[in-house]
Amino acid sequence: MKPFKQTLIPCIVQDSTSKQVLMMAYMNEEAYDLTLSSGYATFFSRSRQSLWVKGETSGNLLKVISLKWDCDDDTLLCEVEALGPTCHTGKISCFDDELNVFKANSVWTHLFNTIQERKANPKEGAYTTYLFTKGLDKILKKVGEETSEIIIASKNESKDDLVGEIADLAYHLAVLMVEKGVALKDIEDKLASRIR
Repeated sequence: MKPFKQTLIPCIVQDSTSKQVLMMAYMNEEAYDLTLSSGYATFFSRSRQSLWVKGETSGNLLKVISLKWDCDDDTLLCEVEALGPTCHTGKISCFDDELNVFKANSVWTHLFNTIQERKANPKEGAYTTYLFTKGLDKILKKVGEETSEIIIASKNESKDDLVGEIADLAYHLAVLMVEKGVALKDIEDKLASRIR
């Protein structure tokens, strides 16, 4: 164990699977030792001036997968399996709203960049490459088909089916955007201009 350089050390808590940041709290040496021995995240409350096991009352414990020091030995990263919502508000993360915005943006950006890469550097056997090879008429046909499938899925009871069809349409629209030279920022700017 590394020596504590200060009385309290900031500890960033991250979901070990999704990598979403769940919360930030403080550990003193005793909380650190208890976390290692119990396998559950234990912190020091500055307001109560006492130790607390996260989720001890609610049952939403944080099972520790790993506990790592940063390069300066003054911050900890605690990767966990969260046994329920982490935030006292009932949300998965104390940073939930902001993170979801950035996660959504990163997914769109990654998808768009991948499609642009496929157009610039075709990959044999890739569906995106197939669409670009077949050309605009094929892409438009797929956009039309997916739009119709959204209408049908909307009339049914399965939310999962509807989500799948919306995702399919979003993908094919992104292919169309790349084919026609429309950037993500073009859409973002247009949407922003319509927000009242």
